[in-house]
Amino acid sequence: MMDRDIQKYLPHRPPFVFVDEFDTDEKGETTVGNRLFTEDDFFFKGHFPGMPVVPGVILVECLAQCGGAGIVKSGRVPSNSDFFLATVKEAKFHAKVGLGDRLDMEIGTIRIARNRFIVQHGKGMVNGELAVEASWVCAVVPHGQEAES
Repeated sequence: MMDRDIQKYLPHRPPFVFVDEFDTDEKGETTVGNRLFTEDDFFFKGHFPGMPVVPGVILVECLAQCGGAGIVKSGRVPSNSDFFLATVKEAKFHAKVGLGDRLDMEIGTIRIARNRFIVQHGKGMVNGELAVEASWVCAVVPHGQEAES
């Protein structure tokens, strides 16, 4: 069953929450989720005015938030953890994502190293068409601490 309470798993708060609902398998190896982009999204006003396009960095953030929430929900990292993007690799944007589009995400966890780093890969689709894919590494730190550089 899809979980709509992402704020239970991540520290992000509006207007910077980019997952509407998600679910993960028991091992936290695969997480699925989605995000519907609406006229309430702050970035549409200034990013290509008159042509509402979701910025690529927001699409990557959607994937990372979905993956992070899945890892916490599965119990593979402590629930009081914060995640900081450390590396984004191989981000590819295949199709425009715009106002009214629903991004369906599938995230795979490749590895968790010493509960300090999470390596994931994800893809986002709109109407079954691949729109974005990326791989990334997140640093994991206890809530309130800064990530090492």
